[in-house]
Amino acid sequence: MKKRALIYIDAEAIEDSIDLIEAVEQMYGRNGYEAYGLCVKDLPEDTAGALDYWFHLEDERITHYDILNITNSIEELQKRYSFDAVLIPATTFGRMLAPRAAMRLHVGLVADVTAIRHRNGRVEMVRPAFSGRILAGIVNQGDPPLMMSIRQRTFSRKEFTGKTTHRIGFTPKRIDKPGVKLIECRPKTETEDIRESEVLISGGGGVLRHFDRLEALARELRGMVSASRKVVDSGRAPRHIQVGQSGKTVSPKLYLALGISGSIQHVVGLKNAEYIISVNSDRHAPICSLSDIVLEGDAREFIDRLLEKLRNGRAD
Repeated sequence: MKKRALIYIDAEAIEDSIDLIEAVEQMYGRNGYEAYGLCVKDLPEDTAGALDYWFHLEDERITHYDILNITNSIEELQKRYSFDAVLIPATTFGRMLAPRAAMRLHVGLVADVTAIRHRNGRVEMVRPAFSGRILAGIVNQGDPPLMMSIRQRTFSRKEFTGKTTHRIGFTPKRIDKPGVKLIECRPKTETEDIRESEVLISGGGGVLRHFDRLEALARELRGMVSASRKVVDSGRAPRHIQVGQSGKTVSPKLYLALGISGSIQHVVGLKNAEYIISVNSDRHAPICSLSDIVLEGDAREFIDRLLEKLRNGRAD
């Protein structure tokens, strides 16, 4: 019998939510599951073929920020369909929804999952622990469902074809008066997110004193600057550009690692990078074994020479 997985589709992060199907596939195999989605809004056309079933919350009283009634909906659907797993994206809203839904279903929650493995025939959920210093593998010993929130950009959905998504109109029997009321809506100021960049110029301890030079290089390469935890902890870079287990998971086409040793906490955030170039004075640094090109030498000198080359080429 196929396993059943319910994915909450965050209306403000639909792509990140649909990506969780890849996590379901890693748990149960390509043909071993049925994927159900729960969403307040209509799904975009490019999600066709991704889900087997889609529950559309049709009652106008339920909005995409109504955490109480969305929790009611998950509880009712679980009683009706007995899902083997419930997956929620670790978005701002998802981080609030997941623990409430877990309490309602009387199950444990594994938060911020970054990988799926298998141990002795059971699904093992991997998440950071102790501020990202270690990776903890957690196996559920109790009754289903497996309940987890999954860090954004950890999984990337492949092309899903051959499925016909069946739409199911759904209104929970229990609709409570929400304790949150929308008074005003203001557009959020757009901020650059390193997860959106195709080119990342990332600095570590080897360029700590010269970290400000990375910005000029990023402009020349039309990319963005990111950093290792060591640079962030030193105060030289803000937390929102940190890559790694306790930072962000990125998937650029090019990741230029300057003076980064490549601890396991940092490398986990790079598993979807297409091409990695590392510049390091230590050819045996862990990140070198993952890199497509390794340049042994001083990262500061590399920055200066590459900037000179790029600028001279532009002048010509």
